[in-house]
Amino acid sequence: MDSPVAKYRAIVQEIINKYAQFIPSHGDIRTEAIIDPEHDHYELIQAGWSGTNRIHGSVIHIDIIDGKIWVEHDGTSTSVVEDLEEAGIPKEHIVLGFKSPEVRQYTGYAVA
Repeated sequence: MDSPVAKYRAIVQEIINKYAQFIPSHGDIRTEAIIDPEHDHYELIQAGWSGTNRIHGSVIHIDIIDGKIWVEHDGTSTSVVEDLEEAGIPKEHIVLGFKSPEVRQYTGYAVA
C-alpha cells in the first residue's frame, strides 16, 4: 500500500493541475504548474501582461514537510485547503503556513 505522503503527493498534484486548467479572463497571462515531487514543492504561478501591467506571482504554493501538507499561499477565489480536505487529507495533516505560528493553534489545523 502507498504511504500517506505518496497519497498526499498525488492529491496535491491533482489539485495543482486542476487549477492550472483555468485561463485568466483578461490579459495575455499564462499559468504554469510547477510540480517537484522529489523535493515536495508544488506551485501554480501566473506570468504575463494585463495591458501595461506585468503579472507574475504565485497563485498556489504547497510543500510537503515531515509528512504534512503546508499551504504556504492560497491566492484562489475558492479554497485549496477545502480541496485538500475534500480529497481526504485530515485537518491534523494540513498546516496553514500562511498563518503566523502564534495563530495556527486556533485554526483547527496542524500547527507544524
